[in-house]
Amino acid sequence: MKLFTPLYDQVLRWSKHPKAPHYLCGLSFAESSFFPIPPDVMLMPMSLARPEKAFYYAWLTTVFSVLGGLLGYVIGYTLLDVVWPWLEATGHDATFDKAASFFDQYGLWVVLMAGFSPIPYKVFTIAAGAAHMALLPFIIASLIGRGARFFLVAGLMKWGGERFESRLRASVDLLGWLLVALIAVYIAYRLTA
Repeated sequence: MKLFTPLYDQVLRWSKHPKAPHYLCGLSFAESSFFPIPPDVMLMPMSLARPEKAFYYAWLTTVFSVLGGLLGYVIGYTLLDVVWPWLEATGHDATFDKAASFFDQYGLWVVLMAGFSPIPYKVFTIAAGAAHMALLPFIIASLIGRGARFFLVAGLMKWGGERFESRLRASVDLLGWLLVALIAVYIAYRLTA
């Protein structure tokens, strides 16, 4: 069943829209503080559609992701009691507790790692604020971690170009169904744990 290929084609069309950079900036900002969808889902097709602008898109994604991370930091610093029920409801409370213990052990390195990894960055931005991490090291680590991730993604899309896009399109349904299966396994695990 070809469910994901039409969605992929639609995202590629959206990535060519004149306002696509604005949407990318908004998504990058929101994802770093409260939104669950990572900006890679727009950065990748935008970089494929306009490879000459791939690094510009990576720069936009990085800057707005760090700005959104600052909002997450402020939330953690000033409003942790208010957002705690949301963290519990979304299942991020255990991740938050782990992030807080990582801050005690590793400090700055945690932000750097979280910025690059697929771990929900918002959890670490909120935890950094709650832990009252020094702001300047937080910003520098976020710029390095997020920048490394987004420039790597944009660079791979620019380098791979059309042949990468055709291979990705050919396997997008397989990848989509694998993701659905992983999410189902995760939900089943959470319900039985």
